[in-house]
Amino acid sequence: MSFDRSQQLQQLYENKLWDVLVIGGGATGLGIALEAATRGYKTLLLEQADFAKGTSSRSTKLVHGGVRYLSQGDVKLVREATVERGLLYRNAPHLVKNQQFIIPVYTHFDQWFYTVGLKLYDWISGRLSLGSSGSISRQETLKRLPGIEPDKLVGGVVYHDGQFDDSRLAINLFQTIIQNGGTAINYCKVTGLIKTDGKVSGVKALEVEAGKEYLLQAKTVINATGVFVDDILKMDERGKPNTICVSQGVHVVIDKKFYTSASALMIPKTSDGRVLFAVPWHNKVIIGTTDTPVEQPSLEPKALEKEISFILETAGIYLQHKPTRADVLSVYAGLRPLAAPQGESKKTKEISRSHKIISSPSGLYTILGGKWTTYRKMGEDMIDEIEKKSGQKSTSITGTLKIYGYCQEVDFKDPFYFYGSDAFDIRTDVALHPEGWISKKLQVHGQQVLWAVTNEMARTVEDVLSRRTRALLLDAEESIRMAPAVAAIMAEYFKYDEKWVSDQVEAYTHLAKNYLISL
Repeated sequence: MSFDRSQQLQQLYENKLWDVLVIGGGATGLGIALEAATRGYKTLLLEQADFAKGTSSRSTKLVHGGVRYLSQGDVKLVREATVERGLLYRNAPHLVKNQQFIIPVYTHFDQWFYTVGLKLYDWISGRLSLGSSGSISRQETLKRLPGIEPDKLVGGVVYHDGQFDDSRLAINLFQTIIQNGGTAINYCKVTGLIKTDGKVSGVKALEVEAGKEYLLQAKTVINATGVFVDDILKMDERGKPNTICVSQGVHVVIDKKFYTSASALMIPKTSDGRVLFAVPWHNKVIIGTTDTPVEQPSLEPKALEKEISFILETAGIYLQHKPTRADVLSVYAGLRPLAAPQGESKKTKEISRSHKIISSPSGLYTILGGKWTTYRKMGEDMIDEIEKKSGQKSTSITGTLKIYGYCQEVDFKDPFYFYGSDAFDIRTDVALHPEGWISKKLQVHGQQVLWAVTNEMARTVEDVLSRRTRALLLDAEESIRMAPAVAAIMAEYFKYDEKWVSDQVEAYTHLAKNYLISL
């Protein structure tokens, strides 16, 4: 199976009419395009930047039912999310692992309260539960959470959720779409809608690299652009009021020495009423997140000083060795597209994470809200809704569909585990080029760069260092050091000149500095 981008672009010439055209290459768009392709529709997905460039590469890295949603009484969403969590765990075991979480408790009432709540969480999960929850003693909690603040600690409550690599799943999803006859193209921006007799009948698109414009006809156009859905809706209807509110979530990444446990830490109620996690990931620890309303969405949101301080201060209450600003390896921000009911003045942390489908009078379909865990269900619901209107009928198979890279025997300590069934080829290439390490510190090799451009549609240094490998999120400063080597390998493959190399290194360095904290 070839994942060559030029071959994908060729499909724009060969196919004169698409059944389904999806705008947006994040979790939601990928889920919809995969659903459509596997049901036999001629499917095209267009992404304005890189796959998962925005929110979908900046999550807390959890595939979860949402303990917090349970406390808000949203049992329906929790049930839906725990089912989807279980399906993804089965369908992409090379990316999703069963992660144990521990809530440290400091009163006997809290221990009882969270134990009962998490037993309900288990029950809602049903046969797709990842493991039983229960309370543990103070001694056992200290053993499993070395470095936790012991003063007044009563014990702990254990439960299970899923953990994953978000952008790697996005890459495997676009590969699965192509594997199933669909077409997916990054760096192809929709600049307008085509209408026939008042109905949306296609899109105008700009292929960013070559600057070439396309007029693409489609029976159905779907707006799955996350925080940018209103931009597309206003192409359809000028002056249309915004349909979403945007919330920013920030995470900081620190060295594992501050939190050496294999179990994730869950702080159930912070000073602002949110949940805070400390999660082991790629031999580092991610701590987050926040929930801050944002006026204008952007592809590169920036963490606010107050968000960084809040995370470090809250984590410091629970960890004996308190991380400081100087200890932060990377800080990243993601934007949540929340389908807020019109006229309500809820705080963003109180707005449901469920998704909502809108059908405009022009025939444009739009999906609002949602989260990574339910990406597959969003796709299924969207295609079901379209078929309901068209009178067509097909059956979803994505609940049991193995995602590209599927591999059951996974060693999560292997630095190349996230390649799944491709890991053997990567390891072989690395063994043949022992001199090719770009970063021993982050275990990134030059052969991974070549793999990213030949098999994963990476087009820029950022694509490689942020989403094909996770260097930018794991250690922003180290990733800046790696950028010239990555650019040189890419330039040699693409036959680009030195100016391209210097432009790429400059652009990447400028971007990566936003992931560093000034001291």
